[in-house]
Parts: sequence; structure tokens; C-alpha cells
Amino acid sequence: MGNQVKRFFDLPLHEKKRWAQKPGSLEGYGQAFVTSEEQKLDWNDMIFLKSLPIQNRKLDLWPQNPPEFRETLEKYSEEMREEAISIMSFVTLALGLTDTKISESFSEGLYDIRMNCYPPCPEPERVLGIIPHADNSGITLLVDFGDFPGLQFLKDGKWVGVQPIEGAIVANIGHIIEVMTNGIYKAPEHRAVVNKMKERLTIVTFCYPSPSMDIAPAKKLIVEGNQQVYKNMTHAEYFDRFFNRKLDESFIDSIRL
Repeated sequence: MGNQVKRFFDLPLHEKKRWAQKPGSLEGYGQAFVTSEEQKLDWNDMIFLKSLPIQNRKLDLWPQNPPEFRETLEKYSEEMREEAISIMSFVTLALGLTDTKISESFSEGLYDIRMNCYPPCPEPERVLGIIPHADNSGITLLVDFGDFPGLQFLKDGKWVGVQPIEGAIVANIGHIIEVMTNGIYKAPEHRAVVNKMKERLTIVTFCYPSPSMDIAPAKKLIVEGNQQVYKNMTHAEYFDRFFNRKLDESFIDSIRL
């Protein structure tokens, strides 16, 4: 998949724009979260696509250049779904949850994929590849094709870089799992930084449970002596709260009890 992503981003701009985002949509080639013409944009090139379930795909935004891009992305999506299900089964096991409902919900979940190209930047200390944030997904799976620590996590007030390992997948907890585990697992704040000399390519898969699954703390984690930290929400309510939140407000704080 990395080869296909590299070939796509190497295309001339006019060719990539054949699959450009439409007004008011994040899907397609362009920039994430553009709210005004005056805002400072992230230092990256990206394409965002809804991948699974199949009926969510907008194939008019799926590149046909390079020719193998679509077929390769289809296979990659299935592989990432299997990874997500496996990871979630271990998460529930670690928590002592015998109910497999959480992990099984990812077999019928939603999977969105964002491919990023961070070009070399002459003044990397003055820009960011992606601004600090925590993910609203269940889990996020990142494959990093760079050879320098472009991904950084905030730990004890300091930014710590993650050195890429060839063939490895970085699994990052999102807000949904923070809610479902009643705060035992937390969605960490992270960002992307750029390099003066080197390009960096990444593929990020945002994994969500089935829309039929409520976003709420597992009952067993409350019954056994812990107070409930987060609100009970349907899948739709969770996303409605996320997309209608105030931009200067912490989303995770807004859904605390």
C-alpha cells in the first residue's frame, strides 16, 4: 500500500485534484478541517476516504491513478479491520470483560482511511504536520513509512517522538474506547512534526464500532466499585456531540458526567 500512496502523491497537482474534496466534505484529496481562507493549514498533503462498509464508499473520490490503487486499498482495509478486531479482543481480555460485544462490534464497524504526505519544510520549527489533538475513533492504526520520529505524543507535559519501525503498526486509543473503558484507557494527545530534509508518508486507519453499538462505559467496569465517568450515548449522539462541539472546548470533557 505504501508504494501506491507514494505514487499517488508524486502525481502532478492537477491530476490529484481529479479526486478533490467537495465543498463541505472531508472526503477526497485536500486538507482536513478547513474552516476559513485565512486559517493556517497543516503542512501536509492528504486524501481521506471512507473504506468500510463497502456501501459507504464514494468511488468517484477513489483514485484510479495509479491503476492498482483501488484494489490495493480494498485489501488493505480488510487487513486493518482484522487487526482492529484482534486488538480489541485483547483490550477486553485485559479488562477482565467476558462479554465480547465490544470487540465483535468492530467486525461490523466503520473504517476511514487517511493517507498523508508531509513534504520537507525549510523551517520545520515554525509549522506542524498536524496540530495537537486526540482521536475521536475507537482505535487508530498508523503505518509510518518515514525514518524519523514524525509522530509525537504528549507525556508528562513533554512531546515524545515515536521512532518508526519497518512493518510495525502504531495502535492509538481514541475517545470511544476511553468512554467504553470508563477512562481506564485514555485517548492521548498527539501531533505530527515535519523535517527539513525528508518527506514522510503515513497511512492512518480510523476504526469505529458498529453504528448499532452504544458509546457508553461497560457496565462491569462500573458495578465493581468505580463511578461512571462518561455519559451513555448512542452512536449518533456521540458524533452529533463531536461535530457540534465548540472548537475551543475539550470534547472528552464535554461528555463527562
